[in-house]
Amino acid sequence: MPASASDTAPHQAPHGGLHHVEIWVPDLLRAIEDWAWLLESLDYSLYQTWDNGRSWRHHSTYLVFEQSPDLTQPHHDRCAPGLNHLAFHVATRADVDTLTDKATSGAGWTLLFAERHPHAGGSQQYAAYLANRDGFEIELIAAAP
Repeated sequence: MPASASDTAPHQAPHGGLHHVEIWVPDLLRAIEDWAWLLESLDYSLYQTWDNGRSWRHHSTYLVFEQSPDLTQPHHDRCAPGLNHLAFHVATRADVDTLTDKATSGAGWTLLFAERHPHAGGSQQYAAYLANRDGFEIELIAAAP
């Protein structure tokens, strides 16, 4: 982490709550293009900036994107052991649709499971599953109606 990182969070985290997730990316500039607008649309704010990385924070949790010199692969494989996807709460079904449209209209994301969208997670769920150019998957899931 960069020396400028703050150890204080604006909200008290619950015991056992998630502190942060660090994602190593093959191209930091491409990751910023793919993730910044999306995270900011989900009420994350830019938290830390350093030569090889960026992080965005939402309450007491933050996501780190780093282009590490120690990377061993040029592409993330969501079907290999490890991280499959990140799932984000979205306020409404209309918000899921708006974010999905923006993501798939030139923002670097592809809709997964298109034949079952927006119920790929089951009929009780309204969600979009998207993958970015580096193979990272997200799920945008609306609150229950």
